[in-house]
Amino acid sequence: MARQFEYTQAEEIRNAFARHRVRYLFLGKSGAILLGYPDTTQDSDLFLERDPENGNAALQALHDLGFIQLKNGPFDLDLVFAPDGIESFARAWARHVEVEGFPVCHPDDIIASKAASNRAKDREVLPRLRAFRDYWVSHRR
Repeated sequence: MARQFEYTQAEEIRNAFARHRVRYLFLGKSGAILLGYPDTTQDSDLFLERDPENGNAALQALHDLGFIQLKNGPFDLDLVFAPDGIESFARAWARHVEVEGFPVCHPDDIIASKAASNRAKDREVLPRLRAFRDYWVSHRR
């Protein structure tokens, strides 16, 4: 049974990853939700910088969070090192948004990733994500 993503889980991730200086971004619907998108998701999607030092730091942070095995943790978490539709971590990092200390992919990168994955569930959410992005951009100033 999939568990529901909760804000407290995002805080736990943020805090553990900050302690270990992990370079990452929230991606997918969990990222959009942190930006204010009104929806739910079953997991947190994290885009990690692909680098041995960052990988080791991420493993230490995940251990702190209680992950013994990635398939059996305290909540559902997807780690992505090369998401579809995003050229590189460095480019995504240059566009990212900070929300209450959460590093989040820009809505354009979230949309690009969903569009490139081309899964039915992602195609279904794209019109709402695009409308949210337009709203978010217009109210950000």
